Amino acid sequence: MVLFDRCADDPALAYPLATLSDLDKTVSDCGGPEVAVPIVGDVRDQEALDTAVSIAQERFGGLDAALAVAGCIGGGVEAWKTPDRLWSTLLAVNLEGAWRLSKAAVPAMLERPEPRQGRFVAVTSASGTVGIYMLAAYSAAKHGVVGLVRSLAAELGPYGVTANAVAPGSTSTAMLEASASFYGLDDPSQFAEQHLLPRLLEPDEPAALIAWLCGPDSAGITGAVLPVDAGMTAR
Repeated sequence: MVLFDRCADDPALAYPLATLSDLDKTVSDCGGPEVAVPIVGDVRDQEALDTAVSIAQERFGGLDAALAVAGCIGGGVEAWKTPDRLWSTLLAVNLEGAWRLSKAAVPAMLERPEPRQGRFVAVTSASGTVGIYMLAAYSAAKHGVVGLVRSLAAELGPYGVTANAVAPGSTSTAMLEASASFYGLDDPSQFAEQHLLPRLLEPDEPAALIAWLCGPDSAGITGAVLPVDAGMTAR
């Protein structure tokens, strides 16, 4: 596998992003450099994504799955008060990044011999299916991811490649801590009040669904938006 991350903060965002140490730890958790190849790059950079896909093909003999999981959040103001730079950053990372990955990865998946078992999986959000107060740019971008995935599913179906989206609810991450600051919350665990299950999600929970969507048992699912949101959107 190839692991791709910016490993640097973004000046438009008010919280720290993952570091090179985080990427190195993920490589170790995945089994080391023989299994996982780390690449530092930005999903807004088409050339960097193209290079990552080429490395995957050279190292592992082809590409069978592409996961668009890069994301960032910002908000705390109404849609019409959102700063231009923040709007552009959220749309570029969350939506354009997923599209750019498809540009890099889909041609490589279509090079695989038939019958193909390619998988494109993107992370949207509960905010990608419902409107969220003071998160207009983030919600707009994540709604866009849903539209992108459904269109990819329609286009890739004849080739035997699936495209699906995973929509997490409030998950214990740095992004959720940033979200708490938008609403003046002292504790991110207060977001659990939005869930039918009275707790936050752990990152391993949406990750497990992503992994399943990349496997053979999900072959009959495409164009789906699958929630892992503790019932947040079931109300």
